[in-house]
Amino acid sequence: MGEAISGAAQFFLHGGFFMLLLLVLSIVAGTVILLRASALREHLVAPPELETAIERVQPGDSLEGLKRAVRLHPSPLGRIITVCLDHLNWPRQENIEAVQVRARHEVVGMENGLSVLEVTTGVAPLLGLLGTLSGLVSVFANLGEGGTGDPVAVARGISEALNTTIVGLAVAAPSLIAHNYFQRKIETMAVSMEGLVADLLAKCYPEHR
Repeated sequence: MGEAISGAAQFFLHGGFFMLLLLVLSIVAGTVILLRASALREHLVAPPELETAIERVQPGDSLEGLKRAVRLHPSPLGRIITVCLDHLNWPRQENIEAVQVRARHEVVGMENGLSVLEVTTGVAPLLGLLGTLSGLVSVFANLGEGGTGDPVAVARGISEALNTTIVGLAVAAPSLIAHNYFQRKIETMAVSMEGLVADLLAKCYPEHR
């Protein structure tokens, strides 16, 4: 176990400054992935209780049950429903516009941090490449300054220089996968919430069916 830890430490230490940047970037990206995975759970974004409450509403019914469900289950869907219920005295089209504005705000909130993953996907491989080129420059500079030219030493130097490229790709790949996954999940949940709110609006304005 101790040898494995020591080997890992040497792996990162030989990467130099660019390896340090990649480590920081990996920590930030990993934190964002964990936070988004926790926040974008479906029952937190669109609680099933709210879906059931909307399905139970019939044209002309009291909306107290739905309002109570919204208070008990705060969520992006709940906040969108609140805007809808708060503006029922408005014409239908104006209420729809208010709901759409609130929905855009909620989607932006759900996308918090995804830009970090997007940047990581592009920057991490470049930092890895810069680290590799910097290491190779040092290896060849030593040869040009009268180094021994030992093939084993040169191969070891090149191998260590390539470490940053490996880490850069290792950081970028999960970031790309997570970004695409979360983006798709947000789109799916946004469409689902749009359908639920559209159904609610149709029940609240039955004359426009």
